[in-house]
Amino acid sequence: MQETFGPGDPAIRHVLFDMDNTLWDFVGAKREACRAVVEDLGAGDAEALYQYFRRPGVGYEDLQNIRDYLAMLGAGREAFGRSCWVYERAKLTSIRLFDGVEETLGAIAGAGITMAVVTDAYSFQALARLEQTGLRDYFSYLVTPDLTGRKKPDPTQFCCAINALSAEPATTMVVGDSIRREVAPAKALGMQAAYALYGDHSEGPEPICRPDYVLQEIRDLIPALGIEFPSGSLRV
Repeated sequence: MQETFGPGDPAIRHVLFDMDNTLWDFVGAKREACRAVVEDLGAGDAEALYQYFRRPGVGYEDLQNIRDYLAMLGAGREAFGRSCWVYERAKLTSIRLFDGVEETLGAIAGAGITMAVVTDAYSFQALARLEQTGLRDYFSYLVTPDLTGRKKPDPTQFCCAINALSAEPATTMVVGDSIRREVAPAKALGMQAAYALYGDHSEGPEPICRPDYVLQEIRDLIPALGIEFPSGSLRV
């Protein structure tokens, strides 16, 4: 996709962030978790286990993927509970922020722009990840499927955040790594959309939908919002 980067829009007063693969490398964390499971079992292949999580028809975070993989290996039923514990612990502790995330969120907060998270992770997962990364206090609101009964790209997720922030679509921007799940619904609702290309691991065609901004790194969000980094902040 060709980079899209026009003048920033200082009218934006609210930003709705996706979490996984937008604020941190979630694919990397899941791969590390799969590696931990295989090492604990003393059998199997980490990448093969990760590919189970990518199967259609089973959720990307569904632990049924581990159950099915263990069954393929011929592991006993008693291995499932421990493998899930190893996986979840390693996944959480392996989360790493993308470069510039704290710097960027700090600049946005300093400009008086309100931020919220809209995620398909459930509340307990989202809160644990935000606490683990130290980002929780940046966000005024958290929208999850257990709150709305819906998952992205359903517009309910985004409408819930807009209503909670008393925002208007015209003054709101969505930031996410998926054209289908974040950019397209944002544009349909009249919001601006910043596509986090740096975090997109998708394969295959995405719906044709042009974002307002394409971010090569999260720091690109600062000029997109028409604000500046605080004086003295380090950009690398």
